[in-house]
Amino acid sequence: MNGFVMTVLGPAEPAGLGAVDAHEHLFLRSPALPGDDFGDVEAMSTEVASVRAAGIDTLVDLTPVGLGRSIAGLAEVSRRTGVHVVAATGYHRDAHYPPGHWVYREPASALEDVLLADLASGIDERDWQGPVPAPSSHRAGIIKLGASYQRLSAAERLRLSAGASAARRTGAPVAVHCEIGTMGPELLDLLTADGVPANRVLLAHLDRNPDPGLHAELAARGAYLLYDTVGRIKYRPDSLLLELIERMVVDGYSDRVLLGTDVGRRSQLRAYGGGPGMAVLGETFVPRLQSLIGPDATSAILRTNAWTALTWSDASK
Repeated sequence: MNGFVMTVLGPAEPAGLGAVDAHEHLFLRSPALPGDDFGDVEAMSTEVASVRAAGIDTLVDLTPVGLGRSIAGLAEVSRRTGVHVVAATGYHRDAHYPPGHWVYREPASALEDVLLADLASGIDERDWQGPVPAPSSHRAGIIKLGASYQRLSAAERLRLSAGASAARRTGAPVAVHCEIGTMGPELLDLLTADGVPANRVLLAHLDRNPDPGLHAELAARGAYLLYDTVGRIKYRPDSLLLELIERMVVDGYSDRVLLGTDVGRRSQLRAYGGGPGMAVLGETFVPRLQSLIGPDATSAILRTNAWTALTWSDASK
């Protein structure tokens, strides 16, 4: 870990991140989630303050281009709460962009230019919604990409390629939305074929498909297993996720596991009267995990794994 982690307030030493929640959304608006958008700085500052009180020091906001990103809001929440925030650039799966959106019209080169601008100079204050860019001084620290359930559309493939190229050129890590835990092997194959090392890839939502054999195969290739639906009981009880993590530890892949809660709906945030809230990771899940695999292994997952995953590589290599 000789590199840096890019936060919204500037480059940070990896070990200075503390405990990391590797998948959240602090501001979000999507046609796929009507009525569940959120974008209030006061409310989010309250939510994030509860996260810090629960022992989490860094949040990775995986909201990509065009989905209500507020770079000014992210920076302000970070300043108010003292919590590090890593912002994303990138593109989601098709369901989050309406027909006619520019992400379907632009060539791969233009899609990549957007990502490179966010990563190298500063995230556009208008979130690339026009009419002209207004670069901020706050850079993205990770690239977010996405695939549909059991398939990758032609448009998603083009955006994946643009994201892979931006990752190669900058050394930024890549997180990929695996809808309901599917497409993990296929997405990893495509990204590695496009020149992104497997150990720079975070496969999100794999806990929606708690298949320990499959996860072991992906971890053996070097990919990170981002288990990010902690507290989301409608998907499965947390006991199954705890068992899955224990299995990965026993099988020797504890260094490939990352955790998050991915509360991507207004109705899931306590600050808006919903639940489980972002703080559930530190409040309830971490103590249970410590009891199961021990405090040292738990700390490594929240700290060392996340620090390594988020550290930019040397793009010149």
